[in-house]
Amino acid sequence: MITVKCFAHLEEQIGSHTLEFSYKEKTVEALLDELQITYSINLDSIMVAVNEEYADQKTIIQDGDILALIPPVSGG
Repeated sequence: MITVKCFAHLEEQIGSHTLEFSYKEKTVEALLDELQITYSINLDSIMVAVNEEYADQKTIIQDGDILALIPPVSGG
């Protein structure tokens, strides 16, 4: 099971803080593509972390991993 945690506006757009997928292995890029199609969201400007470490599109995520979708933030 791969767990995806969504933050900020992504949580609102998807309708859940946590999603679970029963993949044994998948690239970050493939999973993001699937999420964009399924939820009609744009993930082009987000940062991704796998198991609390920043990851790129080619990173392979595996059963048991936690993927965090971190949108850009602004503040004062």
